[in-house]
Amino acid sequence: MEYQKLPDLTGLATLRAVVEKGGVNEAARLLHVSQSAVTKRLRTLDDCYGLPLMERIGGRLRLTRAGDKVYMAAVLMLDHHLALREELNALLRGTSSLRLEVTFAIGEHLLPDQLLAFNEQHPDYEIISRLAYSRQIQADLVTGRADMALMEIAPDHPDILVQKWRDDELWLVCSPRHPLAGTELLPVEELEKQKYVLREKRSSIRESLDPALHGIGIDQLNIVLEVGSSEAIIDILERGRHLSFMPRFSVHERVEKGELVHIKVQGFRIMRTLWIARNRAALDHPVAEAFIGVIRD
Repeated sequence: MEYQKLPDLTGLATLRAVVEKGGVNEAARLLHVSQSAVTKRLRTLDDCYGLPLMERIGGRLRLTRAGDKVYMAAVLMLDHHLALREELNALLRGTSSLRLEVTFAIGEHLLPDQLLAFNEQHPDYEIISRLAYSRQIQADLVTGRADMALMEIAPDHPDILVQKWRDDELWLVCSPRHPLAGTELLPVEELEKQKYVLREKRSSIRESLDPALHGIGIDQLNIVLEVGSSEAIIDILERGRHLSFMPRFSVHERVEKGELVHIKVQGFRIMRTLWIARNRAALDHPVAEAFIGVIRD
């Protein structure tokens, strides 16, 4: 049979590890095998395809043209099998478990209370949650690696059903010690004169903020720090030297307590919607329905 001539997943995983980790030694440590075992697997792949997949240039292993094609196919196959394994594990657990993905800000500020409330009402159900960027969440919903998601940006894909969850707004905030803390209404032209600490560009916050600023003629703020955690940004703001745009849900309690100050900008607001997203082919999920009921109360 022709199938007998195909490589096994172990060889493909080894090739991927060598490429992505930068060498045989690093791949061996990742895979918990000897360097000779890695080398043997690479040679077996060469024999399988009848072409060398890697060559040494300047003391480093590089993919050949054939190797580049095999590597790209290996990534797709391995990712597909990981997704398949997760789907099978979900079948094994039955319909009492929900794979939930959320954006980072939602995961930091909204999800903990929602999970606690859900567990109190539905102790027999399980939610397996993880944080990810919006684009990764959309891909995971489409491929079946996630059952449901809570997002700050609505996915645009025909296979994903999007439902409104709640309203939100990006607030300009600072410390009470910041020179602008007493400002009632900040002129738009003052925005470019300030120093900012913001989330990274891939974050949902920036995906909402950057186009909104562009719409009023601001292409670049004076961003002195980009930080991958909303809580870390709040800690930096408390020192009194920076401004930031943050989701209202993440800072409103601190604003009410006087720990942060919300500065309104003249003629400029960034209104948003938080979304519930699900794959249209997997809408009949009792845990998802129960969770939606809890978070909408």
